[in-house]
Amino acid sequence: GPKLVMGETGVPAPPLKHHQHHLPAASAFANSDSSLKFTHVLYNLSPAELYEQAIKSNRGSFITSTGALATLSGAKTGRAPRDKRVVKDETAAQELWWGKGSPNFEMDERSFLENRERAVDYLNSLDTVFVNDQFLNWDPENRIKVRIITARAYHSLFMHNMCIRPTDEELQNFGTPDFTIYNAGQFPCNRYTNYMTSSTSININLARREMVILGTQYAGEMKKGLFGLMHYLMPKRGILSLHSGCNMGKDGDVALFFGLSGTGKTTLSTDPNRFLIGDDEHCWSDDGVSNIEGGCYAKCIDLSREKEPDIWNAIKFGTVLENVVFDERTREVDYTDKSVTENTRAAYPIEYIPNAKIPCVGPHPKNVILLACDAFGVLPPVSKLNLAQTMYHFISGYTALVAGTVDGIKEPTATFSACFGSAFIMYHPTKYAAMLAEKMQKYGATGWLVNTGWSGGRYGVGKRIRLPYTRKIIDAIHSGELLTANYKKTEIFGLEIPTEVDGVPSEILDPINTWTDKAAYKEALLTL
Repeated sequence: GPKLVMGETGVPAPPLKHHQHHLPAASAFANSDSSLKFTHVLYNLSPAELYEQAIKSNRGSFITSTGALATLSGAKTGRAPRDKRVVKDETAAQELWWGKGSPNFEMDERSFLENRERAVDYLNSLDTVFVNDQFLNWDPENRIKVRIITARAYHSLFMHNMCIRPTDEELQNFGTPDFTIYNAGQFPCNRYTNYMTSSTSININLARREMVILGTQYAGEMKKGLFGLMHYLMPKRGILSLHSGCNMGKDGDVALFFGLSGTGKTTLSTDPNRFLIGDDEHCWSDDGVSNIEGGCYAKCIDLSREKEPDIWNAIKFGTVLENVVFDERTREVDYTDKSVTENTRAAYPIEYIPNAKIPCVGPHPKNVILLACDAFGVLPPVSKLNLAQTMYHFISGYTALVAGTVDGIKEPTATFSACFGSAFIMYHPTKYAAMLAEKMQKYGATGWLVNTGWSGGRYGVGKRIRLPYTRKIIDAIHSGELLTANYKKTEIFGLEIPTEVDGVPSEILDPINTWTDKAAYKEALLTL
């Protein structure tokens, strides 16, 4: 590899010594052309320095009117789950979930090393690389040290925001990382390498504690790759890793929010009257809950100051905006524009949210809230779950998307994502579900299923349950009001429905009341 120099390319490098000609033949393998050059390592730069690097040397970076760094991720504007590979060695073959339904596609050690060599060779060929040393998990006892090596300033700033930022003293004593990412996303993988299905490949080797990225510059691959790592490491320590939002009331009552895209997880967990512990990734240990990350990765499509003021105000200096469109002269962002992608994103440090709880840890959760946007309109707005039901709905990870047009009517489609995050889990879903039930039982948490979808008929017939009603339901869960309510049982799912909730019309609590055609309701319920 090349000689490494700390600092910018403008800094003069020490002179290269010429090799003697009478070295033994073996040295032909030890030396290469890249060992005759220098690569400058820019180590844990500040946001201001990364802005300068992005503007100076990376085309496609711009400063918006509010001071955020707007960037483009190239051809890939979302994750490539079909191109993610995990090395299937003896240990992984026994431990991980493989086969039908699993997010883990296999590769062998040799193919991994070929991709790793390709990524490292690419990074070695550059004049400058960025290195971040950071932490995962706010629980100091179970913190993971990660090193991220990237070619783009925007990737370095993204990870600076998303991982936990070490102090200067922690950096000096950082030592050897527990996990390393080699992000050579600007360079494709070799499609003729075994197991490759395209020019994109994201590879994880759990034995080597390494991840290699080729052929995609989408920054979310790094974030979710590390989340997969935590889904592997934490359960080994008896700690449950969760794809959830988490907040805490003034009295220390913690709630976990699970839900797929479009269910309202971010909206409902960001509550002005409660402290935000985190928006996406958490651990539940014997000491309580902790956020895995140091930042938030918020969707920006149709973002407005009225609907989501906290996210709107967090888009300022230091924030990375991914794939947004802005006015060429004023640099004002148009959040309704989806011409690059619908998956526009903002990544910012969690401190940018005014009511974030720092450090991002809390006591054991009192409530576990599973959110579903039911476009079939048959699930109650709220129901109380026993432990077996909580496990069932957690493994199902149900929501209904509205997509595909037939004769002008959009048909609802049921979608399921095990543990509300099947793309990131490493073990079989039942392992996580059993751990969730065990922790809920041990620490006295209550499970709730909340429907943020339709009522009075399916999509196109009924109406979406009003957000103020859902907020009242969530408030009643937090306050403990629903623990003392009267309940009745539904057919099919056997859900416990409260007969009244403060501030919510009682007739909507049992969905059959809102359907004019009762037979159609029963049929739709059976179908689901």
